[in-house]
Amino acid sequence: MNSRLLEILVGSLPKILLPGIAYTIPLTLISFTIGIVIAILVAVTRVMKIKVLSQFFQFYVWVFRGTPMLVQLFIIFYGLPNIGFNIDAFPSAIIAFSLNIGAYASETIRGSILSIPKSQTEGAVACGLTIWQTMIHIVLPQAIKNCIPALFNSFISLVKDTSLAANITITEMFMATQRIVAVTYEPLALYIEVAAVYLLFSTGLTYFQKYTEKKLSKNSSVSPA
Repeated sequence: MNSRLLEILVGSLPKILLPGIAYTIPLTLISFTIGIVIAILVAVTRVMKIKVLSQFFQFYVWVFRGTPMLVQLFIIFYGLPNIGFNIDAFPSAIIAFSLNIGAYASETIRGSILSIPKSQTEGAVACGLTIWQTMIHIVLPQAIKNCIPALFNSFISLVKDTSLAANITITEMFMATQRIVAVTYEPLALYIEVAAVYLLFSTGLTYFQKYTEKKLSKNSSVSPA
C-alpha cells in the first residue's frame, strides 16, 4: 500500500464515521422502533381477525414484502411530490424503512403469537380476563420474547439497508464514501473501507444479540427444586 492511499484511507475514516453517527445510527434506531410498533399492531390485528383492518393490514404486508425497499424509497421521496406530498429525504427514509420493517416483523410476531399454546388463552379467559387483556398481558409478552432473535436479525439487516438512503440524497456512510471516491479516484480501497465499517457495526450488534439471548435464556430457565 503506497503512502498516498494510506493517507486517503486514514483521512477518510472520520468522514465516513461521522455520517454514520449523524444519520445511519439515528435512521436505524428511529425506523426500527416505529417499525416494531407497526409490526405489533399489524400482528395483533390480524391474529384477532378484526374486520376491515385485518384485510387492510394483510394487503399492506403483501405490498411491502413483495416490492424492493429501494422502489419504496423512490415512490415516497420522488413519487409522492407528483400528487402534492413533498417529504424531505430523512423523513422519507424513516417512513420507507419503518413500513418495510413493520411488514416483515409483523409476520415474525404473528407466527410467534400463534405458537403460544391455546390452553394459556383459555385458562386466562377462564380466570376472568378478557380476550384483549389476555393478548396484552399473557400472550404478547411471551411472543415478543420468543421472537427477539429474529427481530435482532432484522435490526442488523436494517443497519446495512440504510445505505439505500444514499439514493435519495441522505449523506449517510455510503454516500459520504461515494463523494470521497469522486475526489480521490480510489473506489476499491474506499468501498472496502466502508464495508469494513458496516461489518464492524454488524459484528458488534451480533455479539450484543448473543449476550441478550444468553441473558434471556438464563432468566427463562427453571431452577431445580
